[in-house]
Amino acid sequence: MNPFIHSLHPYPFQKLAELLEGLTPNPDKPLIKLTIGEPQHEPPKAVVDTLQNSLSGVSKYPSSKGELALRQAIADWTKQRFSLTELCPESQVLPVTGTREALFAITQTLVGEKSPALVLSPNPFYQIYEGAGILAGAELHFLPCGSGNQYKVDYQAVSDEVWQHCELLFVCSPNNPSGTVTTLEDYEFLLKKAAQHSFTIVADECYSEIYFGDQAPLGLLEACQKLGNLDYKNCLIFQSLSKRSNLPGLRSGFVAGDASLLKPFLLYRTYQGCAMPIHHQQASITAWQDESHVLENRKIYDRKFSQVLDILSPVMSVKKPEAGFYLWPELTMQDEDFCKALYEEEAVLVLPGSYLGRTVNGHNPGSQHVRMALVAEESECVAAAQRIRNFIERHNLNSNA
Repeated sequence: MNPFIHSLHPYPFQKLAELLEGLTPNPDKPLIKLTIGEPQHEPPKAVVDTLQNSLSGVSKYPSSKGELALRQAIADWTKQRFSLTELCPESQVLPVTGTREALFAITQTLVGEKSPALVLSPNPFYQIYEGAGILAGAELHFLPCGSGNQYKVDYQAVSDEVWQHCELLFVCSPNNPSGTVTTLEDYEFLLKKAAQHSFTIVADECYSEIYFGDQAPLGLLEACQKLGNLDYKNCLIFQSLSKRSNLPGLRSGFVAGDASLLKPFLLYRTYQGCAMPIHHQQASITAWQDESHVLENRKIYDRKFSQVLDILSPVMSVKKPEAGFYLWPELTMQDEDFCKALYEEEAVLVLPGSYLGRTVNGHNPGSQHVRMALVAEESECVAAAQRIRNFIERHNLNSNA
């Protein structure tokens, strides 16, 4: 057995199940779950229709590289979305079967030359970053993004010794769970460090299409374009249809950027065997070529956030994220205790923030926070917010008092 398996941490939802074992939600209220970031809005009808009309594709083996038509659709969308002058569908784009698989696989591909090899990750973080680093035999170095720094990573505080041993840096922007967006100034600093110390910047941008207002979140390749890194050296972005198009079950995303990194990644995935089914590729083309459903999706989230924050802002330390569909409030009590009591009294389920972070130097930046995914129907989200407010007021937990 791979000895690194024993170093993996339980997944947050496994820990949550263990926390709630033996507890019963209030039987007088229907249970509302704000835990898993699984979009609940209707998928685009045109995409579903394409999927149904392309089922003849099941009779063929798909290639690991994906059909050229899909790579071209992705390249076109990426150039339009991020104002890129050039993105080659032949060498700079690779479809993947969901970004979870791809984020894990890219780590196995790119880690191993340095000793010790470091994988840098924000803290709190998406659990795959840690698991991928562990199973690649790397050491994890966590970069705190807590309330003291407005939930952003202070990259300037990282020592050159750490950068020297870094092989892969995970940037989650928009961030899960806080919703912060990496700035052009931060990307400029990171590009210089990546060139100096030879590591890869892996930008997880799966929440980039859920934002509020007219200003779309900055992407890594967009930053490269602005800063003159026109071949996207040391840079890869990971995008998905799960959040953008409410298609988590389609398992469709892509990686784009540095062609010299995508070539060995394609070789790895050829052996790994994760090729996207052809009918999924056809449906994905339809999704990437349509923006109308994405705009409607953003409007729905905007309404939900406005209503929920109207209810919660007077009693919680919480604000609208820059992007994404999570709220990340700071609590006046321990997050596990809050979660258990809210579940039992109000039948609302949230995720303890400490489960998304790691304790470094005695502090877990996710502690005394909870993550709330506003993915349910608008009425459910509003009902959950009112129950949370009732709970806070009943227990005198108002952080704004």
